[in-house]
Amino acid sequence: VVDFGSGGGIDCFLSARAVGPTGRVIGIDMTEDMISLARSNARKLELTNTEFHLAEMESTPLDENTADILISNCVINLAPDKDPVFREAFRILKPGGRLMVSDMVLVDDIPDEEAADTANWVACLAGAEPREVYLGKMRAAGFEGVEVLSETSVSGEDGWRSSIRSMSIKAVKPAS
Repeated sequence: VVDFGSGGGIDCFLSARAVGPTGRVIGIDMTEDMISLARSNARKLELTNTEFHLAEMESTPLDENTADILISNCVINLAPDKDPVFREAFRILKPGGRLMVSDMVLVDDIPDEEAADTANWVACLAGAEPREVYLGKMRAAGFEGVEVLSETSVSGEDGWRSSIRSMSIKAVKPAS
């Protein structure tokens, strides 16, 4: 399992328990502080099947066809250009490998008069793209079976927040 934007490692640690001692989990994060925290947390948890790399999602130190599963939790939307992120995910997944992403996606434009209200949400919403653009970038990278498994409104159905959804999306690298 590879986790893009692994932060302090929580999703990696859950994955490490799921894959068991013979499995392997690799966290990728672009901040030294998060990599240090994740490594420290892994030592405290006595996990020997996790590793963490300081790298950007667009360019990892991993070989192609490394992972069976790639996960990412609300991080890809932060990339200014998602195309290289999805190409890198495709490259490091084995044939038949699965991409499972939870991310912020636009389902409608945010009205100009309400855009100023997004200031409190900017960190989480930076780079959120329209649904079909986001899913299209996955397909353009070569993924098949791109499917939104669930979507949840950010905060009620009022104002600009109704334009944004947290989506769980899956895709598969073709087996051949």
